[in-house]
Amino acid sequence: MSPKSPATSTGQRAKPTDPADRIVALDALRGFALLGILVINIWLFALPSLATFNPTLYGDFTGGNYVAWLISHVFFERKFVTLFTFMFGAGMVLFLESKARKDQPGRRLHLSRNFWLLVIGLGHAYLLWYGDILVFYALSGFLVVWVWRWRPLRQFILGISMFALPSVFYLLLGIGYLFLPAEGQTEIETELLAAFGADFSPEREIAIYQQGGWLEQVAHRVPYLLEAHTIGFLFELFWTLGGLMIVGMALYKWGVLSNQRSARFYKRLLVAGGGLGLGLVSMGVWVREVFAWETVPVLTLAFQFNYWGAVFLATGYIAGIMLLCRWLQDGLVVHALASVGRTAFSNYLLQTVLATTLFYGYGLGLFAQLEFLELLGVVVAIWAIQIPLSMWWLRHFQYGPVEWVWRTLTYRERQPMRLES
Repeated sequence: MSPKSPATSTGQRAKPTDPADRIVALDALRGFALLGILVINIWLFALPSLATFNPTLYGDFTGGNYVAWLISHVFFERKFVTLFTFMFGAGMVLFLESKARKDQPGRRLHLSRNFWLLVIGLGHAYLLWYGDILVFYALSGFLVVWVWRWRPLRQFILGISMFALPSVFYLLLGIGYLFLPAEGQTEIETELLAAFGADFSPEREIAIYQQGGWLEQVAHRVPYLLEAHTIGFLFELFWTLGGLMIVGMALYKWGVLSNQRSARFYKRLLVAGGGLGLGLVSMGVWVREVFAWETVPVLTLAFQFNYWGAVFLATGYIAGIMLLCRWLQDGLVVHALASVGRTAFSNYLLQTVLATTLFYGYGLGLFAQLEFLELLGVVVAIWAIQIPLSMWWLRHFQYGPVEWVWRTLTYRERQPMRLES
């Protein structure tokens, strides 16, 4: 006998949200975030770790490559993972509210859902790619769910306070670094790069990922991931991601993420959030130049501008997508973004499969062979695969393939897959 799905107090079995009941604006925003994340993730797939933290230390960083980095940094780095994390927090509230309306065991289903997200994330991280974020989302989701019923203002204050803690830590570390003697500065730089997983020589990483086999790559990932999933999560990533999730809960309850605010509100948010965000991030680029791209000041002091600027710019992006969904509600662009958003889990893993096949030694072995400008071309090529594929898939099926597996595991009952003709 197969295990039965959880039952409600009225004896009805718990079921996932019907595709017809989804909020188009949320799906479009999720799709926009998923596509944008790849612009930065492609660095992690294709370049030695050192180049992703300080691009002046590896490869050509002039001309078109500098422009490509600048565009990616200003408009994409941290902005789209911030959006995606907002969406994860909002999705948590949306899920639990839906279950409460249907008298279903929402928190139990959430914990089950999160457990399977963790399992899939661990497989993704250790077997395929060290840049996985699913594990951190799942771990954070177990903890932040307990505040989902709070009033949005309390959630917002808590979320921003949590998000600020890593910023304060790095600020103090960076200021302290400036007053240390040369020996102490060298020691901090070594420890900081090790914490970021960038203490390996580029040549060693190239040998492992471009020429090495899958088992060698797994062995290289394991020590970094174990530290990231324990110490890194407890002391930094929970506060950053968990804080943004809770802010996302508040934004959803305020109607910001579900397109319930006025057009005037979104226009003002687009100008204010986008303008302030671009100003802060641009200032951070200037500060990097002032510090002559010295690694520790860049990672602790200059990073502050992008850390906070990304939040403001992400709110500007939210406003832009909400307005787009109003002006072009039945248009191709909104439909394409919503299709990617509805299959975001599948598309996230598909990006890994495509990129690792392209860059790693068990595939084409192009790791460290392409520069920043060329990598933007790879991103566009992957988008050109994912967008039409997502639209085609949803003409035939209710969920993405990974979404279907996730729902089936969560509800402990095989979910319908094909659309009824």
